[in-house]
Amino acid sequence: MSTLLRLLPLIACALLAGCSGKSPSSVTPTRQVAPVLADETARDVHSYAQPLSARVQHVDLDLTADFAAKTLAGTASLDLEVQPGVTEVLLDTRDLNIESVQDAAGKALPWVLAQPDAVLGAKLTVTVGSARRITVRYRTSPTAAALQWLTPAQTAGKQHPYLFSQGEAILTRTWVPTQDSPGIRQTWTAKITAPEALRVVMSAEQQTPEGERVADARVWRFAMDKPVAPYLIAIAIGDIQFKSLGQRTGVYTEPVMLDAAAAELEDVERMVEAAESLYGPYRWGRYDLLVLPPSFPFGGMENPRLTFATPTILAGDKSLVSLVAHELAHSWSGNLVTNATWADFWLNEGFTTYFENRIMERVYGPDAALMLRHLGWQGLQSQLTSLSAKAAADTRLHIDLAGRDPDDGMTDIAYEKGAAFLRSIEAAAGRERFDLYLRGYFDRHAFSPQTTAGFLRDLNEHLLAADETLEARINTRAWAYDTGLPQTAVAPQSPRFAQLDAVAAQFAARGAVALGEVKGWNTAERVYLLQSLPRKLSAARLQELDTAMGLSATHNSEVRFAWLRLAIANRYSPAVPQLEAFLGEMGRRKFVLPLFTDLMGQGEWGKPIAQRVYAATRSGYHSVTVGSVDKVVPLPSAH
Repeated sequence: MSTLLRLLPLIACALLAGCSGKSPSSVTPTRQVAPVLADETARDVHSYAQPLSARVQHVDLDLTADFAAKTLAGTASLDLEVQPGVTEVLLDTRDLNIESVQDAAGKALPWVLAQPDAVLGAKLTVTVGSARRITVRYRTSPTAAALQWLTPAQTAGKQHPYLFSQGEAILTRTWVPTQDSPGIRQTWTAKITAPEALRVVMSAEQQTPEGERVADARVWRFAMDKPVAPYLIAIAIGDIQFKSLGQRTGVYTEPVMLDAAAAELEDVERMVEAAESLYGPYRWGRYDLLVLPPSFPFGGMENPRLTFATPTILAGDKSLVSLVAHELAHSWSGNLVTNATWADFWLNEGFTTYFENRIMERVYGPDAALMLRHLGWQGLQSQLTSLSAKAAADTRLHIDLAGRDPDDGMTDIAYEKGAAFLRSIEAAAGRERFDLYLRGYFDRHAFSPQTTAGFLRDLNEHLLAADETLEARINTRAWAYDTGLPQTAVAPQSPRFAQLDAVAAQFAARGAVALGEVKGWNTAERVYLLQSLPRKLSAARLQELDTAMGLSATHNSEVRFAWLRLAIANRYSPAVPQLEAFLGEMGRRKFVLPLFTDLMGQGEWGKPIAQRVYAATRSGYHSVTVGSVDKVVPLPSAH
């Protein structure tokens, strides 16, 4: 998942259909089988599975989408590896209507669905006997947390309904009964039946580029022959079209957004090439993006072969494409080498935030990359301050999430402290040596789960052992297991931002005249200035700022967000209509949650606004966003 702006592949065209906008039908290659870690640090407290006894290796989905009922219904056939003497397999489910379980010959198998846990869902125990392939027939709930069913009015085109999934961290179990643990990688195929007018896309190779017409429906087939973590199984169905961006890259989205999306993302092929030049070949075939409707809760989701992205990246000037660099980097860190459990989420996001910035540096230059690192560091300091006051243990990279929702660990600690750790290794070892190490790390652990302990062992064996002074200069265990930041942490400093500190101070004293010419400023500069201004400004100063920077008219989501936070801090009522529009146009949790939190912190001025706006917008948000905002904005009628 993305960081900016979490804050701010090669095969000839004859073999891939990137030039025509179609992916070919093909015979699925022999499936790979992923290892499963046996050490105690890999025990996943967020899954009922016992993979050392019985584990899922492959999933075949055969599902029909019913937009009227808001359900997916059909079967999931699971290939199992079962140890001698073991007669049961434990699966993860949540809010699934299980109808039957059978073996490969169609014989009914005994099964028990336990009482659900609020976080983990319900354990499904199947007595498999000698069976090594089982078929679960089931139906999803209309309120399945991973699936968002949109009415035509909630889409850009306003003509057709839309469905998309979001499985991270443990939501895949709400639409696929499997072992929903990132450490239990699985290959998979899917046969999806959907209304004829709609297109199905998934995070796998398309085997039917135009679908197979059956009565008033079309059947779509997909195959992923490389083992992936279950949270990376993803689907979207809607009025979706495709436009090529390069030999192995392209963009899918609704027709009304297609040209704008393609223009914004025209550098994606360059990004893939830059990533490969750093850390080795891209191993997933194609790299396409799906720009979703606004309710998507994250900036992006790194689903293999098909990144899901928020439309908030379409700023019109490529200023927010670092998000694409982030999701692309996940093709190595997260998808290729995956955190074995959510306690080590930083292995996905810290590596990716570091890698993202290296891509941005290669494509857009060192000054732009340094600004992004500086903004990331600012976000980290804010997160450390917040967590240190209420949950200091959560400032560790390796985090204890037992009994908690893994979403609790999805903070800037994983992203920015993780990236700072890797930058400290780079500084101590030198960039050339560290790059050689990282490339080898991805090769050694490709398509495998990883733990913090495993990474530190690998780091010691392949880098630190060659120079006994490195560990003393880095202090790797302090980075991984201690709270806060080690003394070896070094803050990135952008010279341009130092200039903007002076501008911010002058603006507070003299007004808009201090800003000078702002039309040429990039997104990072605008965001930094807005974040650096005093939190208390007069209404007159805020009006000057709005006029000088064109804040009310901007379509840049990062700039709008920074402006609205400043406006809320000052109870600036002229910005409330902009705030209501912003919160009604998108469901990206990164923006939505802090704005509602800020409003609730403004007492009698902000609370009524928060409650009124949330009551109007809640039904359009994804369950991931709703689950977070519900804890902040009390709406009795919403429960």
